[in-house]
Order: sequence, then structure tokens, then C-alpha cells
Amino acid sequence: MVGKPALAVNSSPIALYILVGIEHRNPTDEVIWLFVFGEEIDLATPHLVLIHGLIGSLNYFDPQSRLTEAHIHTVDLLGYGTFRTHPMDKVTLAEQAQHVLCQLDRKIKDRAAPIWLLGHSMGGAVVQFVLDHAPSLIYDRIYGVINVEGNLTIKDAFWSSKIAKKSLSEWEADFRQQADSAEDWLTQCGVIPTPQRIDWARQILDNQPASTLHHMSRAILTETIAPAYLDSVRQALDRGKRYHLIAGERSASDWDVPAFLREQAGSCREIPQTGHLMMLEAPDLFTQAVHDIYCRSE
Repeated sequence: MVGKPALAVNSSPIALYILVGIEHRNPTDEVIWLFVFGEEIDLATPHLVLIHGLIGSLNYFDPQSRLTEAHIHTVDLLGYGTFRTHPMDKVTLAEQAQHVLCQLDRKIKDRAAPIWLLGHSMGGAVVQFVLDHAPSLIYDRIYGVINVEGNLTIKDAFWSSKIAKKSLSEWEADFRQQADSAEDWLTQCGVIPTPQRIDWARQILDNQPASTLHHMSRAILTETIAPAYLDSVRQALDRGKRYHLIAGERSASDWDVPAFLREQAGSCREIPQTGHLMMLEAPDLFTQAVHDIYCRSE
């Protein structure tokens, strides 16, 4: 490591001291660092924000240890995980997006490094609403989107449509049965149960109450059916946002990706021998595909 030349900025007695330096990882690779009150923040390494789908989280397969060369942030949406007790009566996908933006403001300390947004299933729709509602300072830093079988049209709401048709009491009874047998739930999802997958499935099923799933299923059907939803995807592409698509090999043919998005996507990848829950079935293959996108995308 070479020395880190620094510039101190102090404009008032309570001013923020900022020191900027350069560290060489190798002769051709430079990393810019920011020091804020003694805290060292890498300005060159991108932030990857993972937004989960209708059920579960994206914490269970430990993406932080599997993904390198990025700062990894997993976000619990309202009604899930740490926010599972949040009142859901009026929560919309747009409100979920505002929640994500608040979490980004809290989690991401620097104001320069690029941001990648990854959304799985319903999370793909939330990502689109994040783009719609992001202030310019955040929007301009969003380098690209990794859409993992995200909801694009009403045809993609295969779980949501089944749940939304039922009354809350009916769905609560059904979900109670699913939560009581993670192995059976995996089988119903087309996933071969193994001890590791069963343990992860329990974490997924325990991550939210049935009422959250019921409410968000109805929100998905209401908010992604509007023509303005796909128009916002077109607008983001027109403004230079990079979209990359990831699907499971078994479920790819059921994903209703509009022709314009498939044609303009930076890449379209399938994870071999997996379905919609590809990160549960093949976490290493999934994270390698994600890593390749944010490391190799120009």
C-alpha cells in the first residue's frame, strides 16, 4: 500500500472533516477512500441492494459471504423480518419503495459509489417503484437493475393471484399448514427437499405473518396491472439504466418478460436446474451470476 495523501476540509467549528486518499490494490487498480470522523468508506466499490419477493427474505443463504467486490445490503420490506409488526392496511408497493429509499439512506454512508438494485419476484416490482420515487441524488447513482423473475405483468403474479382470491381467514389457515411443514412446501414449489433447503424454507416461512402475504398479494395485482408500470420500465431504459435478467431454467418460460425489455437488457441468464427459488436451490450459481453482472457490466 502506498501512502494516502489527504485533504482536510473544515468550514466551521462543527464541520465534517473529510480525508480523501488513494490506495493501490495493484498497478492498474485504484480505490478511492473516504474518512468521516475516522470511519473509512470505500467510494469505488459498488453497493448491491437485495430486495426480497412476496415471501421470505434474501438473508437466509448468506449473500454477504458469497458475493465479493460489493457492499451487500439486504432490506426487509414493511411487514417482513424486523418490520413484521408494521400495520399493513394501507401499504402499497410505492410505500415499500419509499421504505427502501429510507433504508438506503441509513445503510449507505457514502454519497458517491454506484448502486445496483436486485429485486426477486415482488422485489422486482418494488425496485421499479424505487426508480420512480428516488430523488435525483440517488437515481443518478443507480447504475443498474438485476431483475430476478420480477413481476412485470399480471401473468407473473402466479402466487399472488392465488392468495388474493381467498379471504384472510382462509389464507391464514392455508399458510399455517404450509408453515407447519417446510418439506411439503418445498415439494409444492417444485424443489427437492434436502436438510439445508428445509432449514432455509423454515426461515422463509417464518419471516412474515400470513396477513402480510395476503395484503401484498392484492397490492401486486392492483399496482402492476396499470399501463404506467411498464411505461416506467421504458422510461428507465431511455434514461440509461441498465437492466439484467436472471431466471431459473425450469421457470424461465413462464416469466412474462416484454419483448422491448428482453431486447434492451444487458444480459439474460438462466440458472441451470432451478426454478423460481433459484437462490435456495443453487445459491453458489446464483450469486456467481449476480457477481458477474455487477463486476463485468460496462
